[in-house]
Amino acid sequence: MPDRVVVITGGGRGIGAATSLLAAERGYSVVVNYLSRSDDADEVVAAILKRGGKAVAVRGDASQTEDVDHIFRAADRMGRLAGLVNNAGIVGLAARVDEMTAERLARIFAVNVTASFLCAGAAIRRMSTKQGGSGGAIVNVGSTGSKIGSPGQYVDYAAAKGAIDTFTLGLALEVASEGIRVNAVRPGIIDTDIHASGGDPDRVARIGSGLPMGRAGTAQEVARAILWLLSEESSYTTGSFVTVSGGRGLTP
Repeated sequence: MPDRVVVITGGGRGIGAATSLLAAERGYSVVVNYLSRSDDADEVVAAILKRGGKAVAVRGDASQTEDVDHIFRAADRMGRLAGLVNNAGIVGLAARVDEMTAERLARIFAVNVTASFLCAGAAIRRMSTKQGGSGGAIVNVGSTGSKIGSPGQYVDYAAAKGAIDTFTLGLALEVASEGIRVNAVRPGIIDTDIHASGGDPDRVARIGSGLPMGRAGTAQEVARAILWLLSEESSYTTGSFVTVSGGRGLTP
């Protein structure tokens, strides 16, 4: 039986790295996509190989068509594509909307939205039963920011994740009859280095204790939700959202 392959964008750090490791543990062959930090991706792959799993690190900008083709050709060489995790994401420095430039907005939406569309298209062409595939699952990584708007900090990021919410719903309905399930996770405050990249390295410590559950989440906790949505344990679930936020962003 051909290997079940999953492509994980932004798979070398944070939630992506935790998901790559757990996917390998659950029997997937993993394409660990990264853009610039090859050392991180190589470390994840080395950890998977050491445990007897199969993985490859593949560089590529998931918002560029040629790079997406390169990423998925690597998946083809490993076996049958069974899943995609659209995890690649970035934030800019905290700013008000009236301080944001067109260049910043273009990059935020390219990485957080366009990349998900392009990668989903590549995955569908391989997994759709109407196109000769065997079905599969797509999991989009959203954010509770889409529910709270992130004013004064990351309205652009929150808006991009709002687009991911709508994308998840529309795509789920579009391919439900083709053997493909599409769902999303909405992480809240998770202890990863994305906060430092947004210029606020102390954000987790500052906000975590004030959350309903009294702490920030871990990348591993988000990865478990992602793997459930990839798996046959969620075989009748599509167009759904799993919020992994310790209560943040929930409507009372």
